[in-house]
Amino acid sequence: MRILGIETSCDETGIAIYDDVDGMVANLVYSQVDIHAEFGGVVPELASRDHIRKTLPLIQQAMLESGSNPTAIDAIAYTAGPGLVGALMVGACTAKSLAMAWNIPSVGVHHMEGHLLAPLLADDPPDYPFIALLVSGGHTLLLQCHTFGEYELLGESVDDAAGEAFDKVAKMLGLQYPGGPAIQKLAVDGNPQRFQFPRPMTDRPGYQFSFSGLKTFTMNTLADIEAPDDQDRADIAFAFQDAVADTIRIKCRRAIENTGIRRLILAGGVSANTHLRQRLATLEAEVHYPALSLCTDNGAMIAFAGFERLRHGHTEDHAVLVRPRWPMSELIPPQSI
Repeated sequence: MRILGIETSCDETGIAIYDDVDGMVANLVYSQVDIHAEFGGVVPELASRDHIRKTLPLIQQAMLESGSNPTAIDAIAYTAGPGLVGALMVGACTAKSLAMAWNIPSVGVHHMEGHLLAPLLADDPPDYPFIALLVSGGHTLLLQCHTFGEYELLGESVDDAAGEAFDKVAKMLGLQYPGGPAIQKLAVDGNPQRFQFPRPMTDRPGYQFSFSGLKTFTMNTLADIEAPDDQDRADIAFAFQDAVADTIRIKCRRAIENTGIRRLILAGGVSANTHLRQRLATLEAEVHYPALSLCTDNGAMIAFAGFERLRHGHTEDHAVLVRPRWPMSELIPPQSI
């Protein structure tokens, strides 16, 4: 089975083709980061317009690179949510139109399920069950994954997601969007001993996350310094990044100990953060990550998730439906499809 995957949930246009025999035969990603950088964050209307410009040319390029023609494509998977509604509509309309023209099925994929499954594209993928930590610009989720499609939500952020907090703190420090890579680069020169930032919500039971207060603590620390210089900003960047990474480590350790599952996967854009990976390496568990190219939004994870959904019997008509807000708890498990 050969699946065309289309990802247009936010500010990356991702197109990929997955073959269950040959693997990922094409994987193209166009990032809009330069478009949004001057605004300090994603502008939804600009994102949608750029997806319109890039989606079809990238599909044509992927078809050429993989030696595929329409008759070789068995199905199309697209991101149906969550995400920016205009951006989602571009991918959904493209997928449904091509599926009708080529007389093949199409399947809407949950964006975070795509991230969840990305580590399974590795040469030596982890087996179920496992604990999954999904950290991105819009989501921070901790899940217990029993098997494909059967996910139990353990905890999530009650306010800002980790990636969102990185972006906002980066703006405070005068860094460019996206904030995660910029803070990681600046923090390399930071003094680990200077500041000790709080680890929010780690002094109470449960798995919920909160990064809004940590963001405020960072702002107040910066405000207390008269005319902060580059070293001040580097020290604050290190303290903030360390607090986020350590908070996540504490919650993951708690989930591992309480469930007895000593297998953890980390996915989503923030999973590329080197300091976070170093923190999680201290856990008494197997820790798996997707390839760096699959940490940020991409079509490969959508194509693979679509393949898994179709393989488990998922079917849908040609109606164009997207869900900008779509809790993972509302995903239909395979046995109910």
